[in-house]
Amino acid sequence: MKDSISTERSKKAQEIASNPSSYKVCEGCDSIVGSGAITCPNCHGYRFDAEPSRVVDQAIFLGARKQTSVTVEDLS
Repeated sequence: MKDSISTERSKKAQEIASNPSSYKVCEGCDSIVGSGAITCPNCHGYRFDAEPSRVVDQAIFLGARKQTSVTVEDLS
């Protein structure tokens, strides 16, 4: 199961890195959100960095490590 999560994260990171203009990085918690987000769903921050190189770097970083944030699924 651990490998499938890692593979899933890597695939998502590749998807984001291949289309960085559709995403932005939250400056509050470093999460990657869709470009249309007004506030971050994780920390409710409202400051974002939409620079494509920042999005790609953050996607690679997050895709290479295990998940540490709490998700909606974790709370149910």
